[in-house]
Amino acid sequence: ISERGHCTLEGAELCFPQLLNTSCRKSTRPRSQAMTIFILMSSISVLTVALNLLVIISISHFRKLQTPTNLLLLSLAVSDFLVGFLLMPGEVFRIVEACWLLGDLMCALYYYVGFVIISASVGNMVLISVDRYVAICDPLRYPSKITPTRVKIYVCLCWICSVFFNCLLLKDHLTQSGRQKTCFGQCLFVISYVEGAVDLVFNFICPISVIIALYVRVFVVAVSQARAMHSHVMTVQPGATSVTVKKSELKAARTLGIVIVIFLLCFCPYYFPSLTGQDILSTASSTASVVWLLYFNSCLNPVIYAFFYPWFRKSVKLIVTLQILQPDSCEANIL
Repeated sequence: ISERGHCTLEGAELCFPQLLNTSCRKSTRPRSQAMTIFILMSSISVLTVALNLLVIISISHFRKLQTPTNLLLLSLAVSDFLVGFLLMPGEVFRIVEACWLLGDLMCALYYYVGFVIISASVGNMVLISVDRYVAICDPLRYPSKITPTRVKIYVCLCWICSVFFNCLLLKDHLTQSGRQKTCFGQCLFVISYVEGAVDLVFNFICPISVIIALYVRVFVVAVSQARAMHSHVMTVQPGATSVTVKKSELKAARTLGIVIVIFLLCFCPYYFPSLTGQDILSTASSTASVVWLLYFNSCLNPVIYAFFYPWFRKSVKLIVTLQILQPDSCEANIL
């Protein structure tokens, strides 16, 4: 009787109690701690979905907002929405339960979808930086260079490239899913040094270099223009706009600094293993905080790119009060 009870007790701690010798064990953390983690991470997931959904509805509904720049913000919001809707809930379940119950193929697809969404999100940020570069550094030719049709083509190419690039990068994991796992109920994903290096170059080093180079150039041009305007006005009205110009310079520096620093803070920890020549091992216990920091950037993106726009606050008010259900509300002058 005692042996039978012992087996039952052990089985209750396994992901698959019927597989006593080959099943992984469930999480042993206290219930209160597990509940706290679940509530916190679920809240971040819901917030990410809600914020990005507001951006998606705003730009999709109001025609005045469907500018080339906002179409890029729409694509970014879609990728960030998918992070909150698909990837974050999966991580919540894996961290709290420490069991993967959907099988090896779904495990491989889960990571593949994650790589595609993150790559598309990074690509969208690069496109936004290019858009801002042309708008500020070459404003006269901006309307002819950056048109809604071209932006839609670039966005489609961004997503298509993300799909095919990650399919080639992770083809062995998709065709031989579950080869690294040590027990049933484990979703283990190991990226070799070569795969990690390729991912590092195309999903981190190149995008970071482009974003920093373009934003530095944008900042230099913006500051030079502000100083030129300051000098011109000072010759007409000495002392009239000194404070205004200084505020605009600080605002430009602060906004560009937030974009670059937040992006680096969220993405750098994930790529540190590749930078140091280690294999990237993705399990619920080893990289939970790093993965969540990476995903948390999707929650911050709508704050950085959308909440600084006055039209977003106006559109949110119309959405929350259900005024978008009124006839011809899509023609409202949000700008």
